[in-house]
Amino acid sequence: MIVDDHEVVRRGIAEVVDRADGMSVVAEAGSVADGVRRAALVRPQVLLVDLQLPDGTGIELLSALREQLPSARAIVLTSFDDDDALAAALDAGAAAYLLKSVRGAEITDVIRAVAAGRVLLDERTVTRRKAGHDDPTESLTPSELRVIDLIGEGLSNREIAERLGVVEKTVKNHITSLLAKMGLQRRTQVAAWVASRKHAGWRAEPGH
Repeated sequence: MIVDDHEVVRRGIAEVVDRADGMSVVAEAGSVADGVRRAALVRPQVLLVDLQLPDGTGIELLSALREQLPSARAIVLTSFDDDDALAAALDAGAAAYLLKSVRGAEITDVIRAVAAGRVLLDERTVTRRKAGHDDPTESLTPSELRVIDLIGEGLSNREIAERLGVVEKTVKNHITSLLAKMGLQRRTQVAAWVASRKHAGWRAEPGH
């Protein structure tokens, strides 16, 4: 069963699955409520669930179905390569976590593995990923963090100085310091980092 609010995505996955030997799509849904209702009717062996749905998250759907369908296996399919989402999927009992950039053949391989009882997502994976994704702003001072926010807003050094009530040289000193702490070379990299963080939160942006 495929749960995704984008019909094009659902149809594309359904075609791939239906072409594979020994597999068929028994139902499709586009929301948490619809997913819970249809899953109870068709009792799928494997659920392929998007993280973001119009009326909630795929995690909420899996949690709701855990009691109804204890034997159903779950795969989270999402566009977010995000540690929090990965950990939430693990907590909800998902057996695998796939990005939407995945190729069709990989989807069917993962479905087969999960249907056979394998778990492709475990606590070690999450812990290892988190260890490799430390927050680069951890050691920044409050002033440096404020400068990063203002760079992200597109302000020049002079405009940042005016906003903070300091001289421009102080802003330049803050930027030199924060670049060193974050392991970056240029101011533009800071702006890019801020932009990427704004788009990284899977809970914050409906419809992906």
